[in-house]
Amino acid sequence: MLPLLLAALAVAAAVAGASRTHPLDPLSAAELTVVRAAVLASPLVPARPLTFHYVGLDEPDKPDVLSYAYGGGASRPVLPRRAFVIARAGGESHELRVDVSNASAPSVLSHAVHRGAGFPTLTLEEQFAAVALPPKHPPFVESVRRRGVDMNDVLCAVFPVGWFGGEPPQARRRRVAKALCFVAGATANFYARPLEGVTLVVDLDRMAIVGYRDRVTYPVPKAEGTDYRAGKVGPPYTGPAPAAGVVVQPDGRGFHIDGHVVRWANWEFHVGFDMRAGTVISLASVHDADADAGGARRPVLYRGFVSEIFVPYMDPVEEWYYRTFLDAGEYGLGLWAFPLQPGGDCPANAAYLDGYYSGQDGNPVEGKNMICVFERYSGDVAWRHTEAGFPNQLITEVRPDVSLVVRMVVSAGNYDYILDWEFKTSGSIKLTVSLTGLLEVKGTAYTHADQVEQDGVDAHGTLVAENTIAVYHDHYITYHLDLDVDGTNNSFVKSTVTAVRDTGGETARRSYWTVRHEVAETEADGQVDLGAGGPPADLVFVNQGKKTRMGNEVGYRVVPGGATAASVLADDDFPQRRAAYCKMQVRVTPYNKSQKWASGLYADQSTGDDGLAAWSERNRAIRGEDIVLWYTVGLHHVPYQEDFPVMPTLSGGLELRPSNFFERNPLMRTNSKPARHDQPLVNCSCAGASS
Repeated sequence: MLPLLLAALAVAAAVAGASRTHPLDPLSAAELTVVRAAVLASPLVPARPLTFHYVGLDEPDKPDVLSYAYGGGASRPVLPRRAFVIARAGGESHELRVDVSNASAPSVLSHAVHRGAGFPTLTLEEQFAAVALPPKHPPFVESVRRRGVDMNDVLCAVFPVGWFGGEPPQARRRRVAKALCFVAGATANFYARPLEGVTLVVDLDRMAIVGYRDRVTYPVPKAEGTDYRAGKVGPPYTGPAPAAGVVVQPDGRGFHIDGHVVRWANWEFHVGFDMRAGTVISLASVHDADADAGGARRPVLYRGFVSEIFVPYMDPVEEWYYRTFLDAGEYGLGLWAFPLQPGGDCPANAAYLDGYYSGQDGNPVEGKNMICVFERYSGDVAWRHTEAGFPNQLITEVRPDVSLVVRMVVSAGNYDYILDWEFKTSGSIKLTVSLTGLLEVKGTAYTHADQVEQDGVDAHGTLVAENTIAVYHDHYITYHLDLDVDGTNNSFVKSTVTAVRDTGGETARRSYWTVRHEVAETEADGQVDLGAGGPPADLVFVNQGKKTRMGNEVGYRVVPGGATAASVLADDDFPQRRAAYCKMQVRVTPYNKSQKWASGLYADQSTGDDGLAAWSERNRAIRGEDIVLWYTVGLHHVPYQEDFPVMPTLSGGLELRPSNFFERNPLMRTNSKPARHDQPLVNCSCAGASS
C-alpha cells in the first residue's frame, strides 16, 4: 500500500496550500483522494475487493461550527476536516472516520462493522455491471426471442428488493437487487416499453444472476408516440406560441459567491453537496437592518437538505409489489444529479457550482454544473398599496419581488425532481420540489379503457396508451431542517384557530375566533398530520428567550405549499414499516448530528428499526431545546394521459416565513427600481424587433 499512499501524498501540497477551507465545505477532489489512500492503506479493513459506497463530510460539532461562523475575524477556530466512509469488503459494511486535516498524514480515527439490518447505497458502477448480465443469461435470451424483440434494443435497470419480513435482520446477509428490462428500439423512452413478466435477481456482491422468472407474457408496447426528444414527437406545433424572453441585468448579477458561501441582498448562506442528499444549505442568516447596533446577521437555518424520497407503487403483483423506492438511501440523490442545461434548467443569468463524489473505487468523480444559483424576476409584487382617500391625490407604492434560487435537478431513473431553495428579501425561504420525467408503466393486454371496465378488475393504474398502464404511486419528499431561530434553543408552537360562541356580548355578534397557543413538550406533541381535518393552525418555531420590542417571541412559521398527502398504507405493511414517518407531514426531534437520514443510515433492505419514526418513539423533550423540523411533501399520483409520454411539472413544498422575527416589514427600506432604459440590452439581440 506504500506506493498508493505516496501517490495520495502528492496532492497534500495542494490541500495544504489552498485558502482556508470553510468547515462545512464538501470534500474536495484532493481530500477524496487522500481519504481513499488512507482507507486502502489501513490494516483495519484487510479484505479485498473493497468498494466505496458513501464518502461524505463528517461535519465538526455544531457549537464549533457556530463559533466559526458567528465568532468573527481572526478569532475563528481552525476546525478539523474529517470524512465519513461506508465501504464494502469481505461481505460486510465498514464504517470509517478519516481525518484529512493534515493531508500529508491522514489517519483513520475509527472503524466499525455494521451488524444490523440494511445495506449502503448502491454504487453507479455496480448497477452498470448488473444490467450487463441479462443479455448473457440463456433463459433471458430465450424470453426476449419469444417476444420477437431484438436483443440489441434491450436495456435493463436495477431495482432494490425492499424488505418483506422473513428471517431476522442479522441473518440476512445476502445483498441482492432485481433487474428489470425494457425495449428501446425507435424511442429514447425505454421505460414506456417494459418486458413485462420477466424478473432477474442479481447478487451484487458476487455480481451474478441468482434468480430468474418469466411469469406472464404481454405485448411489448409500441414505440410510436413515446419519444420526447425534439424532432421525434411528430409534426411541429403550428398554433400560437408565447413570445421568447430574455433575462437582462445591465449591472450584472446581484449575488456574490465566495467558495461555497453565497451573499445576496439581506441573506448569507453556505451551499454544499453530498452524494446522498444532493444540495445542502447551511448557516443561512438574514441581515436585520433595524436591529440594534446598526444591523446584525441573525441565524435562521443551521443545516437543511432532502433526507429521503419514498416512492411506493400500488400494484401487488409479483413484478411490482417490491417497487417501494427510497431514492436517497438506495440510489443517492447526488449520484443522479447530472449537468444542468443553461437556458433550460436554469436561466441565462445563473451561476453554476460543481461537485465531487467518490466512485466505487474511491477515486473522485467530478460533477459539472450540478447546482445553479440565479435571481428570479417573476413579475410578482413584494408589497404594494394604492391610496385614494386623499382629495385630488392618488398615492401608489409598489415593490417588485426579486428572489434568489438555488437549484438542483435529480434524475433518479425515470423521474426527475427539480429541487429549489428560494430566498426572499422578506426573510422567507421557500422550498419547492417539482416532479417531471417519465412514468413507470406496466405492460398489459388491454388496448382500451372499456376492456378494463368490462373485466371488472382493478388495473392498479390508468391506461395511458395501448398495452400501457401507468401504475398508481406516491411521492414523499422529506426535508431535514435544523432551524436555529435567532439561536439554538427553540420551541415548537401550534397556534390553533379556535371558534368562540358569544351570545351575551354588548353587540349583535354571535361568534368570533381567537388563537390558542400550545407549546410542544415532547416529540409526540411535535407530530402533525396536516390532512387530519382539525382546526387550522399556524406551526411556529419560536425562540422563547428572544422577544421583539413589543414583547412577542421571535419565530419562523412553517407554511405548507400544497402537496400535503400522508401515507394511507396499513401500519403493518412492510413498506410502511420502513417509511413509517410518512404518516405525519410534520415531526420535530431534538438535534442529533448522527440522525440525518429519515430512512436510516442503511436504507437498502432496511426494516424501519433505524430511522425518523423509530427515533421519534423515544418521545424526547423538545421545548427550549436545539430542535429539528422534518417536513414531508406528499403526493398521491393518479396518472392521466397528459402525463404520458413525459409528465408536465407538478410542484409542492413549504415556506419558512418570519413570524415576529423582525420589528416590522423588513422591505420598508427597499427602494423601487424601475426598469432601466439608459443602457442597451445585453445578452440578447433585439434587431428586427417590432411592436
